Amino acid sequence: KSGLDPGGAWHAWGMACLKAGNLSTAREKFSRCLKPPMDLNQLNHGSRLVQEVIQYLESTVKPILIADDDYFATLRELEATLRTRSLSLEMMCEGKVQHNSYYQECLFYLHSYGTNLAIISFYMRHDCMREALLHLLNKESPSEIFIEGIFIPSYESGKLHMLENLLETIDPGLESWGVYLIAACKYLQRRNYYHILYELQQFMKDHVRAAMTCIRFFTHGAKSYTELGGKQTWLLKIKDHLKVYLQEVSRSSGRKKMAFTFRKKMSATDVSRHINTVDLQMEVTKFLHQCESSGTSQMTGSSLPTLFGNNNMKMDVACKVILEGKNIEEGFGIAFRVLQ
Repeated sequence: KSGLDPGGAWHAWGMACLKAGNLSTAREKFSRCLKPPMDLNQLNHGSRLVQEVIQYLESTVKPILIADDDYFATLRELEATLRTRSLSLEMMCEGKVQHNSYYQECLFYLHSYGTNLAIISFYMRHDCMREALLHLLNKESPSEIFIEGIFIPSYESGKLHMLENLLETIDPGLESWGVYLIAACKYLQRRNYYHILYELQQFMKDHVRAAMTCIRFFTHGAKSYTELGGKQTWLLKIKDHLKVYLQEVSRSSGRKKMAFTFRKKMSATDVSRHINTVDLQMEVTKFLHQCESSGTSQMTGSSLPTLFGNNNMKMDVACKVILEGKNIEEGFGIAFRVLQ
């Protein structure tokens, strides 16, 4: 009839076939109204019609009921798997997705008419993180797809360690994931998720950036040098990261090309200078902390300068050290090294 939308009619017919369990006829009907997206890497899950098909197919799958004994046996097996370094979910995925006709239909429609984000999100919903990562890699999808489809769901569901293990299992050197990991770090920094950022930087063995994050943990929010005195563990962590980085640089100096291309580089001279700065900051922190504790401190104002700021801030540190000393000589030695 002239008033009927042909696409809508074919879609309704296809849905009727799906509900009747006639999967092959449904494919044929949907082929007349569904189209693949122009851009597979667009940040959505494809057309509304495709999403309706996927939602129906997923809702049709019945949960597998198992006896209590089997349930606890499965939990024990899973626990044993989680203890291993390579957290491959392949076997779980095979059992749940690859041997289920309705899940296979989902994959058919997703690969035929869905976006890469829709495919990856399907795998993630069904605990097939490895398949999601391999799809991302094989399609060379942009980092936005990784962030939206894999990274955010992983840390929101407490599976960041599982993600890290799988990244390392697929590529032990992590080079394949470099662009995605850097994008994840930028995402976390924009949202001020510094604790997750620091955890990720340690996993990446990106020691220079990890040291920079430790500087923020040391300085951020402190209102007095007494507070900074209680945060000096972060100064030790900065030194640890920089020393490990120096060791890695010295080990790779004999090679033609230094590996770890996505990790932040710094010259050995600059790293040594930063380590000296950290040592001096420890001395400054201890000195000004003692002045505050003894009640002799003359410091006023809300600014709390450290040696991790610009030159003006370093000058401010030198002035405070001189002013806080009982006499010129007491603070002058530290102040002189700050100026140097």
